[in-house]
Amino acid sequence: MKENKTKHLTLFALTWPIFVEILLHMLMGNADTLMLSQYSDKAVAAVGVSNQILSVVIVMFGFVAQGAAILIAQNLGANRSKQAGEISVLSISLNLWFSLLLSVALFFGAKGVLRIMDLPNEIMGEATAYMQIVGGLIFVQALIMTTGAILRSYGHTKDTMMVTIGMNILNVIGNYFVIFGPFGFPVFGVAGVAYSTAISRFIGFVVLLLLLIKRTQGELDFSRFLRYPRQHVKGLLQIGIPSAGEQLSYNASQMVITYFVAQLGTVAITTKVYAQNIMMFIFLFSIAIGQGTQILIGHMIGAGRIEDAYERAVKSLRISIFISLGTAGLVYILHDQLLGIFTDNPTILETGAFLLLMTVILEPGRAFNLVMISSLRAAGDVKFPVYIGIASMWGISVTFAWFFGIFLDLGLIGIWIAFIADEWLRGVFMLRRWRKRHWVSMSFVDRSEQ
Repeated sequence: MKENKTKHLTLFALTWPIFVEILLHMLMGNADTLMLSQYSDKAVAAVGVSNQILSVVIVMFGFVAQGAAILIAQNLGANRSKQAGEISVLSISLNLWFSLLLSVALFFGAKGVLRIMDLPNEIMGEATAYMQIVGGLIFVQALIMTTGAILRSYGHTKDTMMVTIGMNILNVIGNYFVIFGPFGFPVFGVAGVAYSTAISRFIGFVVLLLLLIKRTQGELDFSRFLRYPRQHVKGLLQIGIPSAGEQLSYNASQMVITYFVAQLGTVAITTKVYAQNIMMFIFLFSIAIGQGTQILIGHMIGAGRIEDAYERAVKSLRISIFISLGTAGLVYILHDQLLGIFTDNPTILETGAFLLLMTVILEPGRAFNLVMISSLRAAGDVKFPVYIGIASMWGISVTFAWFFGIFLDLGLIGIWIAFIADEWLRGVFMLRRWRKRHWVSMSFVDRSEQ
C-alpha cells in the first residue's frame, strides 16, 4: 500500500500556488478589460456582460470537476489510488461530451441570450461576436477546469499555477496584437480579444493534460475513457450537482442583477464591471484558502481524521477574514489610483469609490461563505449550502437589489447593499452548520472496505 500523503500537505503549500493561479485567471479577464478600455468603454461593457453569461455556463459543467475533486481527495486520503484514477478519467470524459453540447448551444444562441439581458443596442454587435467565439469554444475551459481540479486534488497545485502563467502571457500578447495592431497587424477589437482568449486556453489545456499524465505515474487508465462505472458516476453526481447548484444559483442571480444594472445604462454597467474587477483581487485570497482547505479536509476525511478536519476549517476561516478585511481596506485607500487605471470618467470614479468603501463590509462576509462552503462540501455535506444559498440569493440578494437599486432608485449603491446582506446571512448559517458537525457521517469513502 502506498504511503498516505495527507500529512505532507499543508495549507500554505497548497494555497499559495492556488492563489497565484486564481490571480492570473482574474488577470486574464482584467487584461481583456484593461486593454479594451484603451479601445472603447462600450467594448468593455460588451465583454463584461458576455462574461457574466459565460460564467453561468462554466458552472454548469463545473459540477463534474467539483465532484471529482472531492471524491479524488477522499480516496487518496484513504489510500485508494486506483479508484482515484478511475474517477479522474471518468470526469474528463463526462465533461468533454457535456461541454461540447453547451458550446454548440452558445454559438447558435448568443444573440438570443443577450437580447433577454436587455442589452443596449450600441453594444449588442460586439457582445454577440465575443459570445459566439468564446462561448463556442467554451468546452476547452471545461477540460481545463477538470484536469486542473484533478491535479490539485493530487497535491500538484504548482503545475496548474505554471500553466496559468503561460496562458496569461499568451493572452496578453495576443490582445496587444489584435487591439493595438503593431507592425501593421490588423485591429480586430472585441472579436480579436475573444480569439486570443480561446487560443491561449486551448494551449493551456494541452499542457495540463500532459502534466496530469506525468504526475499520476500511470494511475490513469485512458482505455476506460468511454466506460462509466455506476458507483463513480453516482458519487460525482451526488457531490457535483448540489455543489454546482449553489454556484449556478449565485451566477444566475447575478445575471438577473446585471439585468437590473442594464436598465441603469451603459455607464452603470461599466462602473459595475470596473468595481467588480478590482474586488476580485480582494476575495481571491478567500477563494484560494477555501480551495486549499477543501483539499486538506477531503484528505483528512478520507483518512478518518475528523477532529483535524474540524480545526482546519475554523483556522482557515480566521485567516481568510483577517486577510479579506485588510485587503479591502487597502483597496479603498488606493481607490483613486485603481479606478484611474481603467477610466477618467468622473461619474464612474465617484460611484466606484463608494462601492469600494462598501466592499470593506462585504468581503469578510464573503470569506465566511467561500471557506465554510468549501469545508462542508469536502466533508460530504453538499446539500445544505444549496438550500440556504438559493433562499438567500433570490430572497435577499435579488429582491434587495431590485428594491434598493431600482425601486428606491439608489442604483449601484442599493445593489451593493443587497450583496452585503446576502453574503453575511449565508455566512452565519454555514458556520453554524459546521459547528453542529452533521458532516461527520457524510463521507463518500467507506473506510471499513479497506
